[in-house]
Amino acid sequence: MPSPYIPNTDQDCATMLRDIGAGSIDELFQDIPAPFRDVPFHLPPPLTELELREKLNRRSRQNASLDNYACFLGAGYYRHFVPGVIGHITGRSEFYTAYTPYQAEASQGILQAIYEYQSLVCQLAGMEISNAGMYDGSSAAAEAALMAGRITGRKNVAVLSSVNPRYREVIGTYGRGQDLTIHELPPDFKGMPNESACLVVQQPNFFGYFEEVKRCAEIAHGAGALLVVIFDPISLGLFPPPGSYGADIAVAEGQPLGNPLNFGGPGLGIFTCRQEHLRQMPGRVVGRTTDAEGQTGFVLTMATREQHIRRERATSNICTNEALVALAATVYLAAMGKSGLRRAAELCYHKAHYTAEAISKLKGYSLAFKQPFFKEFVIRCPQSPEKINRILLKEKIIGGLDVSHLVDNGMLLCVTEMNSRQEIDRLVSALRAL
Repeated sequence: MPSPYIPNTDQDCATMLRDIGAGSIDELFQDIPAPFRDVPFHLPPPLTELELREKLNRRSRQNASLDNYACFLGAGYYRHFVPGVIGHITGRSEFYTAYTPYQAEASQGILQAIYEYQSLVCQLAGMEISNAGMYDGSSAAAEAALMAGRITGRKNVAVLSSVNPRYREVIGTYGRGQDLTIHELPPDFKGMPNESACLVVQQPNFFGYFEEVKRCAEIAHGAGALLVVIFDPISLGLFPPPGSYGADIAVAEGQPLGNPLNFGGPGLGIFTCRQEHLRQMPGRVVGRTTDAEGQTGFVLTMATREQHIRRERATSNICTNEALVALAATVYLAAMGKSGLRRAAELCYHKAHYTAEAISKLKGYSLAFKQPFFKEFVIRCPQSPEKINRILLKEKIIGGLDVSHLVDNGMLLCVTEMNSRQEIDRLVSALRAL
């Protein structure tokens, strides 16, 4: 029998079965082993809307809500302030229901929004070209490695071990499909593997501290390789952009720019590069032009993905862009402006250093690294971070990430402008009590 949730009439089903040469739906699925056909789901009895809402509310109260918990967890996704204007703009039906802007004449609004996004991102990163956005930061980093391989014709990719482990995993997954060999280098590396296409650096790195990126750029360029930088967009309110220290490709996770945590997604892959590499950049680029009547118009200027051109000539098979999340980032940057972004970065920096100093004074706790840091830092704890986090959770505190597999009893803590003085002091007091 057809599913009650599929709106096909009996006549529709009969017509489709006749066209494909099947006598019945059972015959259509006869190749599926019997034990796996018509499996009972043992669902509970149906609920009224009121009952269902109450049940879901009870379930949601089991979560550690950021409205009631102090959060010091980062490592890739961050809790930053989201101005109210963002939801107002992104919630408009013109944007909220819009998808990929294939037809320029019908998509001027979303095309202009993407164009503004590209312009703001280039200003932010100090780079010359930006695409329309990618899935998330990790896939953007992987695409950057593939792009470097196409530009240089080389098959070796060097990645610093201080890059986010999840990003390294994704780069490795992409690389295997393109016959790239991934080489992991320590942060204090002295040279590049032979015939390296690029060096991938994170600034600030996974552990929160700043890399010597100018030295990295000199070594990479001296070996004929490109420099790929993964940056924190909020940090650029206070610190130099990738374009100022020689990045050839700069990528980032754009979630901190006006998007809430949302249990880890969706993300926004920011992707920028030097203009000479434009034709090897994945995704799409929106350009501004004038129409036959001299009026401003927006079009897809570059579309090097396989849905637009021959597959063998495509730079990527990425099939969409995160237009709504990119719009939120655009509104965030426009609303905050240079001074607002700088203030947010200053608050992150000073609050993180206040927290690190207070914790490092506690007996048994110490900073794992001495290098300058932005908003994240690793603390060595007197006992297992996993155990500490369980105790902190009882105090309505979401602790840091357990990185004891990388640093002995290490906990990676993140402090943003959203953490109040009271929250920080409560964390320090809880750790002192341990």
